[in-house]
Amino acid sequence: MKTLFLLRHAKSSWNDPTLEDFDRPLNGRGRVAAKSIGGFIRKQNEKVDLVLSSPAVRARETIEIVMKAVGVPLELRYDQRIYEAGPLRLLEVISQIEKNKSRVLLVGHNPGMEELLQVLTGRTEHMATGALAKISLDARKWSESLAEKGSLEWLVKPKELA
Repeated sequence: MKTLFLLRHAKSSWNDPTLEDFDRPLNGRGRVAAKSIGGFIRKQNEKVDLVLSSPAVRARETIEIVMKAVGVPLELRYDQRIYEAGPLRLLEVISQIEKNKSRVLLVGHNPGMEELLQVLTGRTEHMATGALAKISLDARKWSESLAEKGSLEWLVKPKELA
C-alpha cells in the first residue's frame, strides 16, 4: 500500500507582468494558505517519506512554507518534469520513486494535479490553489500501473481551514 499526497501550489501573484510564468511568486493569500495546509498536515500527524516538487517559484515557496509549518525535516527533491506536466508525465515521475518510500507528497500545478487525481481514483474533483489531497494506492511499488488503483481519502482546501 502506498500513499500519495497531491498539493497544488498556493495562490500566486500576477503583480509583475514582466515575470515569466515559471518565476511568479506566491501572493500574501498564498503564503497564508500554505502555512494553513502545513498546520493541517501537522495536526493530522501525516508522515511523509519524500516530497517531490515542481521547481517553479510558486511551488518552491509553497512547499518551503508548508514544511516549516509541519515542523519536521522532510526529504525534498525538485523535478523539472513536474512543471506544466500532464497526468502521464506525472505518472512517469511517480513510477521512478524508490520502493522504500511509502508516503510521498507531490507538489505541482493544474490542470495536471486534477487530471492525475482523476486518473488515479476515477473521481473528478476541483483542486483549488493550495488544495491537498490524500490518495491511498493499492500498489506495492510505485512502478506498477497506478491508474484507477487509488482511493481518495480526503481533499482539503485552504478556505476550509480558515
